[in-house]
Amino acid sequence: MKQTLEAYVEMSDWALQSSGASIDLQRTSETYTCKQHWFWKFVEAFCTPRSPDRILQPDVSPGKCWPFPGHQGQVVIRLPARVHLTAVTVQHISKEVSPSGTVISAPRDIAVFGVDAGGEEETLLETFMYDVEKESVQRFRLKNTPHPRAFSYIKLVVKSNWGNPKYTCIYRVQVHGKMAKADSLN
Repeated sequence: MKQTLEAYVEMSDWALQSSGASIDLQRTSETYTCKQHWFWKFVEAFCTPRSPDRILQPDVSPGKCWPFPGHQGQVVIRLPARVHLTAVTVQHISKEVSPSGTVISAPRDIAVFGVDAGGEEETLLETFMYDVEKESVQRFRLKNTPHPRAFSYIKLVVKSNWGNPKYTCIYRVQVHGKMAKADSLN
């Protein structure tokens, strides 16, 4: 827990909506909307469609996630500045606070790409596994950090989840790194 709190406090987060980050909706998966099933009548808050910008906000209470259909999807985050990326933090709720007692909707295998300002060129920065048996907040250091190239966007591609066939939920994504100098090239 101490390491989690230190990571939260000591590393700048370039994926905060309040700091100017936003979601590129054109390149982001659609939002999952649940069907009227008896179970969801008990979890009304989850049935309300949640915008992907939910992942740019620090509130990670149960149900306050961005769900996308199936076990594969992506989100593209426009950063408020060009950043030399060093790490990405992904957060999901734990089994202990989950209303269902499971976290099968958590992302599992993830790839992170840096994307240039025009959105044309993508650079694979790292692949990793979010492990539901570990802390709910997990930081992943990227290769060659800080990355020599600064990026304006980051793309998170979820390749699988922990078993939910209908949807995957992302609660929070944080992007860490150093802001590029004004005269450095993309």
